[in-house]
Amino acid sequence: MMDHADMPRQGDLDGRGNLSQRALADFTLWFLRVCVDQVTFMSGLFDLSTLAKRLRSHAERSGLKPEAARLLEEALMRGEFERGEAGRITGLPERTARRVFNDVISLGLLASETPKGPVSLRFPADALDVLFPKLFPET
Repeated sequence: MMDHADMPRQGDLDGRGNLSQRALADFTLWFLRVCVDQVTFMSGLFDLSTLAKRLRSHAERSGLKPEAARLLEEALMRGEFERGEAGRITGLPERTARRVFNDVISLGLLASETPKGPVSLRFPADALDVLFPKLFPET
């Protein structure tokens, strides 16, 4: 199908250049269908609609306090947040919130580009089979 786009012009009503406009349109339609198919397939594998639930489950299994899941969900929803917001997000006293935050950091589920910069969600290799079970099925 890909070489079909470079077909010579098929008569006087098939575009204005040397190549077939109809063949290009057919190729474009085929290409877009393949793209939509691949996006649908990968969306199913990532299953992002239940990622928050899987993050909570992983945090619980890792022995983290229940409030740690709130930090992960916040990072999932907002993309990133400032380190100082941990107390507000968890609803814990500052010292306890900092301890929970550091536990999540040590597991590699949250990280930042700089030591004092905002943190964002990370997916460590040892958690991929739990967080994305369809993408990394058990063998």
